Amino acid sequence: MISLTKKIFFDVSSDRIGPDCPFTHWNLFFKKRALSFCKSKFRYFGEGAEFRPGSYAISCSKISIGNRVVVRPQTMLFADPRDGDEGSIIIEDNVMLGSNIHIYTANHRFDSNSIDLIDQGHQSPKTVLLKKGCWIGAGSIILPGVIIGENSVVGAGSVVNKDVPARSLFAGNPAKLIKFLDKKVSTP
Repeated sequence: MISLTKKIFFDVSSDRIGPDCPFTHWNLFFKKRALSFCKSKFRYFGEGAEFRPGSYAISCSKISIGNRVVVRPQTMLFADPRDGDEGSIIIEDNVMLGSNIHIYTANHRFDSNSIDLIDQGHQSPKTVLLKKGCWIGAGSIILPGVIIGENSVVGAGSVVNKDVPARSLFAGNPAKLIKFLDKKVSTP
């Protein structure tokens, strides 16, 4: 069993934020402390940004959160812990996020029939970019390497595995183009 001292040390020194780190997570419940805490943890934490209690961030030092971005409860930002810039998460200014959004920069490998899946490791990480002014609906999952275009919308519950063009609406599993925001797309 892990000692209390080791758990406190882990929570304070680790490159992560979340309810599983109770000795630092409490900072998020107090606005002034939360701001200072997030600015110390994340690569960048913009003006008017918030990281709400109940959210998780793994590899905070590879996550940038822009101005006026609110990361809502049960959201999981999972940047890649390995060295290098690849596998970062960049959320530009004025991005709207629903709750319970998951963003991943790496995925498990499953390309060998002779090795159990659990032993195959991970694919190479790819950076995820949410461009200025986009809106990600609650419960959406953004997969490695995806770029969400400026002022685009991802419908709630979508699984996004490819880039989303600017000023478009994507939704579904897997997410697909529903329409550009200034015209409708016909579907078969």
